Amino acid sequence: MTTAPTPVVEAAASEAAAPAAATPAAAAAHAPLPAPPSVHVRAVITWLAIFPLVAVGMLLIAPIAESWHPVLRAFVLTLVVVPLAVYLVVPQLMRAYGALRRRRAPRSGDGA
Repeated sequence: MTTAPTPVVEAAASEAAAPAAATPAAAAAHAPLPAPPSVHVRAVITWLAIFPLVAVGMLLIAPIAESWHPVLRAFVLTLVVVPLAVYLVVPQLMRAYGALRRRRAPRSGDGA
């Protein structure tokens, strides 16, 4: 008993037969990725995120944490600062750095 091919199988077969870079979007999808920033750049970006958060955090918790043990103060401060830095501030700084790098990168055909 034979069955007719399903539309999904036919679509997959036609996509496999089509050239990979048939459209500009497909060509862009296969463009080489830019090199990630060096460990030194990542360290500076991380410091630029952490320092202001810690400085502001210390000022904000100072009135209520005056009598706390220093380890408890550090624990509470890092409990807030680390997630803020990792999930919000560092990604924004990395995007800004990437945009700056792309803007400064020599373009092909510019004679550089």
